[in-house]
Amino acid sequence: MSKKNIQDKLLIFALGGVGEIGKNMYVIQYGNDIVVVDSGLKFPEEDMLGIDIVIPDITYLTENKDKVRGIIITHGHEDHIGGLPYVLRHLNVPVYATKLTLGLIEGKLKEAGLLGETKRILINADSVLELGTITASFFKTNHSIPDSVGVCLETPEGTVVHTGDFKFDFTPVNDQFADLQRIAEIGKRGVLALLSDSTNAERPGMTPSESNVGIELTEIFRKSQQRVVVATFASNVHRIQQVFNAAMATKRKVAIVGRSMVNVVTIAGELGYLNIPEGMIIEPEEVNKMAADRVAVLCTGSQGEPMSALTRMARSTHRKIDILPGDTVIIAATPIPGNERDVGRTVDELFRLGANVIYGPGSVSGVHVSGHGSQEELKLMLNLIKPQYFIPIHGEYRMLRQHAKLGEAVGVDPENIFLCDIGDTVEFQNGVGRKGSKVPSGNVLIDGLGVGDVGNIVLRDRKLLSQDGILVVVVTLSKQDGTIKSGPDIISRGFVYVRESEGLLDEANRIVTTTLNKLMNDKVNEWASLKTNVKDALGRFLYEQTRRRPMILPIIMEV
Repeated sequence: MSKKNIQDKLLIFALGGVGEIGKNMYVIQYGNDIVVVDSGLKFPEEDMLGIDIVIPDITYLTENKDKVRGIIITHGHEDHIGGLPYVLRHLNVPVYATKLTLGLIEGKLKEAGLLGETKRILINADSVLELGTITASFFKTNHSIPDSVGVCLETPEGTVVHTGDFKFDFTPVNDQFADLQRIAEIGKRGVLALLSDSTNAERPGMTPSESNVGIELTEIFRKSQQRVVVATFASNVHRIQQVFNAAMATKRKVAIVGRSMVNVVTIAGELGYLNIPEGMIIEPEEVNKMAADRVAVLCTGSQGEPMSALTRMARSTHRKIDILPGDTVIIAATPIPGNERDVGRTVDELFRLGANVIYGPGSVSGVHVSGHGSQEELKLMLNLIKPQYFIPIHGEYRMLRQHAKLGEAVGVDPENIFLCDIGDTVEFQNGVGRKGSKVPSGNVLIDGLGVGDVGNIVLRDRKLLSQDGILVVVVTLSKQDGTIKSGPDIISRGFVYVRESEGLLDEANRIVTTTLNKLMNDKVNEWASLKTNVKDALGRFLYEQTRRRPMILPIIMEV
């Protein structure tokens, strides 16, 4: 590590992942060296009509691309790796990740055609990376996917620790224990700033062990007289292993349904992170041919996603698998905030088909546990690291606020706790931290193949179209004398049903004709003025008649 430069500052900021769940991306910069931790995506909110996914705005990184030394990925969940195929197109820097995480990343880069040109470097918990003036080392953590690590970044200004997503599971499914000793040693050496996962900061106590889920699943598999369908996150590799264990214990075969589930099981199986007995996996086509009490289905759809396998089964539109009366369906996940209605709809439809559905807060304690630490674990991390400064990350504002209170409770000076929005910088110089200036940040919306070409104006238009529809007014004027040659023709979509509204549209026609004739008589012939006047007059009339404001598009041609 090079010596400290008196002018240089240490900057820490988030480009995503604070004030929200998802699109995690954190930046640590000292002088001319930038290290990025994680590069995730998040799924669109309800008002983002037609948007597929949302990624961080990386303007700051592209403007400083010669300073970026690499992207370190803490684990393989979508909200930490999903943005990579988009980010790496603009920022061709090395990606550092553990074995399973790298396997999942490579699958994504292959799809995006970026595998050949991206430098991928395999790390493990014992790796040490020299990234300019910043030295990175790692420590094992527990999470709902194997190979999760926290990151320790030593800078000339002091040590910064990023926990990644974590819980403390003392009986982990894969016997990969969190490295409490190493975490304590890092704390003993002295830590300037801690960035810690706030997802469950509102939950008291400890998060139960994932191994509890295995016991419950096996019990349900044993009691079920017919088929068992388990929906969970494709990336929850520990949960997937528990499903295979329960199937093995009850002599059932497993069919895997859903593209992302097939991908993860294939990659995790090939890399040795899943123990699947020979001959256990069957094709979905074979499910209906086998005895009902000898089959289990592992699928996607725990969030009620419209195109997912479980939702299609619930609607009886899945090509290969039907839900039959008496089948048991387990939704082994809690709904992400905003997805509750979709999950509820899927559960209703499953009940209508006669299935026995195990879901929701009342029963979920048995078939789902969180991958994030609750309050006691968060306090334990704070106590082990003993940071001078504390920046809660990874959570909505109320979670960050609650985590800050936990920090105060274990003795962090309230003046040294920073609650940040995306783009807010915290700068350190000579051991003193303060809020700095803001860097460019925000959401980049991805719709189909378009990256960032849909912004607020397009979304506003989509909202308008979805609420009140559109009217197109087509008029042809004479070049010589400005009279109306043909039209106005009015085309309506999503505004009124034309056959039942002929009177309204005839009156609209008259208003357009009168408006244009008046303008021609007043010798107004700029197209912008003609269009504005037509829109205003027609908009006023339609609002009076219908209390709706459709989008009005006048098209004026000259012949």
